[in-house]
Amino acid sequence: MTQVTPHYVKPSQLRIGLYIYLDLGWMDHPFPVSSFEIRNQDQINKLCGLGLDQIRYSPEKSTPEPNRIESELSDYQVRPLPQIVVALSATQMREQQLGLQQASFLRCERLFSQSLQDYKRIAENLHSAPEHACELAKAAVHQLLDGILQEDEAAIRLLSEKNGEKSALHAVNVTLISLLLGKALELPKEEMAELGLGAMLHDMGKLDLPERQRWLDEYSSPAERQLYQSHVVHGVSMARKMALSHSATLLIAQHHEFADGSGFPSQVMNEKMTGLSRIISVVNRFDNLCNPGHAGVALTPHEALSQLFTKYKAQSDTRTLTAFIKMMGIYPPGSVVQLSDERYAMVVSVNSAKPMKPRVIIHDHKIAPDDAVIFNLEDDAQIGIRRSLKPLQLPKSAYDFLTPRHRLSYFYEPTSLHA
Repeated sequence: MTQVTPHYVKPSQLRIGLYIYLDLGWMDHPFPVSSFEIRNQDQINKLCGLGLDQIRYSPEKSTPEPNRIESELSDYQVRPLPQIVVALSATQMREQQLGLQQASFLRCERLFSQSLQDYKRIAENLHSAPEHACELAKAAVHQLLDGILQEDEAAIRLLSEKNGEKSALHAVNVTLISLLLGKALELPKEEMAELGLGAMLHDMGKLDLPERQRWLDEYSSPAERQLYQSHVVHGVSMARKMALSHSATLLIAQHHEFADGSGFPSQVMNEKMTGLSRIISVVNRFDNLCNPGHAGVALTPHEALSQLFTKYKAQSDTRTLTAFIKMMGIYPPGSVVQLSDERYAMVVSVNSAKPMKPRVIIHDHKIAPDDAVIFNLEDDAQIGIRRSLKPLQLPKSAYDFLTPRHRLSYFYEPTSLHA
């Protein structure tokens, strides 16, 4: 039998295109597989961070000039690395990753909670001090914009379920996603501020309705539907008392209008809707599909996005809907999926610049859910998403590990935290 001589490379000599092998246990490194072709600089940085003196590679499977690689490495003396050092370094790196992702998650949770409190204060002042409520809303939107506009790219992040008032959760979701979509559409800052203000206040006309009348379902009577639809007129009346701009007031007036004229209350068509209204019309419907009044009829984010593109395509502005789908990815945060290697996962974050390669938490029965490291599908070309699932299609062990959300909340985080 011919003996195969192993080939090794120093971490400093790693490059894109090398096919490498990690002679470590799966838990001792952050990659989903132990052998792969290096695709990007992020993978090189993570490999260097393992603290290894040498990494085995295959000249035959590597794409960048294997002969030149062999020449450069011909005088390299291989020295075995004690396994105890490898394990310690990998463990430290995993702990560091967990620490970074937990810090990022807590930052998002804190800022989201602050936005919920801001909305509560706005609602408390709507009738007694409408102009003060307007100033509070502007301050809340500017705080969001300060973060969103400073980041070159922002990942849309799934948060834990909140025990908050549904109206506040919906308002913050719609505001955050609308602002991210506005940024993707390259709106000027002035329009972004108007978009955020109108989105934050778009449903304030509901606050005078009984809680059970703030959401429609298939069992709603014609009278209940008429009462529900009246919230738009109430919202416009409040906007005038708050002395909102014409642009923000129009956004409130048109957030239930659709491109084909089938919306309410005025049945205006796409050409009569403002650009900002087209944005909130799409985002508002998406969040209502994912977070309806009755959780039993909630769609998964993947299903909601699919319905927007099929069932409701004619009701949406084409440019806005296309940008929204591109930003959210085919599998938005909160989607439960099965990967190409048969493992189950939940999408927790999507980078709008790379929407087909979201970040996921993968079910692993060997570890506790709190110890799961978020994996970026962009880091491995061999692993992708095979299909989307409903949460109840998951095996019990995977369901308990991934804990799919009944109500979805979103925020943003800088993509630099995922490097």
